[in-house]
Amino acid sequence: MYNKKECVAMLLAGGQGSRLYALTKNVAKPAVPYGGKYRIIDFPLSNCVNSGIDTVGVLTQYQPLVLNDYIGNGQAWNLDRIHGGVHILPPYQSNSGAQWYEGTANAIYQNLSFIEGYDPEYVVILSGDHIYKMDYSKMLQFHKEKNAVCTIAVIEVELSEASRFGIMSTDETDAITKFVEKPKEPESTLASMGIYIFSYPTLKKYLTENELDATATKDFGKNVIPAMLANKERMYAYRFQGYWKDVGTIDSLWEANMDLLSPNIPIDLYDPTWKIFSNNDSRAPQFIGKNAKIQNSMVTTGCVIDGSVDCSLISGGVTIEEGAIVTDSILMPGATVKRGAVVEYAIIGESSVIQAGAHIGARPESCENKSEWGIAVVGHNISISSGTIVAPKQIISADI
Repeated sequence: MYNKKECVAMLLAGGQGSRLYALTKNVAKPAVPYGGKYRIIDFPLSNCVNSGIDTVGVLTQYQPLVLNDYIGNGQAWNLDRIHGGVHILPPYQSNSGAQWYEGTANAIYQNLSFIEGYDPEYVVILSGDHIYKMDYSKMLQFHKEKNAVCTIAVIEVELSEASRFGIMSTDETDAITKFVEKPKEPESTLASMGIYIFSYPTLKKYLTENELDATATKDFGKNVIPAMLANKERMYAYRFQGYWKDVGTIDSLWEANMDLLSPNIPIDLYDPTWKIFSNNDSRAPQFIGKNAKIQNSMVTTGCVIDGSVDCSLISGGVTIEEGAIVTDSILMPGATVKRGAVVEYAIIGESSVIQAGAHIGARPESCENKSEWGIAVVGHNISISSGTIVAPKQIISADI
């Protein structure tokens, strides 16, 4: 046995994704690119790390080469651990013979030995083809508080869309009273997100029973969940509030990408407290807003620009809001220039904030006495308040 872990995540990433057609001809669906610099699997992997889960089994099967190469040793997600980390789990030959994964439940069943190596109390089952940000630790806390053996994450959907999902009915305590996989006439709009937390002994019991049932389809939604409900196990629905997109079709994949261009971006890729990590780069792609004007400048990864930029070097993670003007300047990583602020012939240090209406630096021709002109400098982690004027040559090393 390895070091004991309270919780282990199992990420189902072996699906063919046939509804994405040519996009999954040679790659597994979770390896499909998204948002200019990510792949779909970045989201559940990043959610695990951000939620404090450091042991993840990634179950692969269909066209795994690109996905395996992309995940590598997990370093991009801080999952290159001696004890735990990320593990690629393809089907393998055992003493009972070689066997492909026959369904979601069978895939987990074939890897019970991996799970038991960490002797966990809880197992999180995840899908590799959803775009969302979710704190699994909060869901696990809910699971513990309810003394549940199974908790299923759910999200409200439109009634017209409900027949595409597994639909839950609950009582006033959110205990699950009924579950129907893709009902023709839905009785509820609580859709399963394909995210489960199981208490491990119960999971093992039902997976083993499912495996021994020759008539079962070896699937959580079709077999395991209904069997648990029939036995009146303690099962609860965890209501998720936030953006979640199943990108299993061409239309949904297009919509999920277009959502990033919405005036009110539904999923914040620029939140420093919940980064979506990538083997390409840990920062989000540049976002150039409809009001932006950029010329003769270098703009680095992770910037959000909706103002005017001319002849400037913009480092990673910089934000320049609508109406802001930056010319002939250097903005270091994480700097922010608020609405209506002007930065001219200046250097703005890391993570500094130029508040609305402030004016940093000036053009050379603005000074009658040329000896009075020079580059204005704002140090690192400094806040310049609204309306403040920082003159040429002035160096700011404290908040003003």
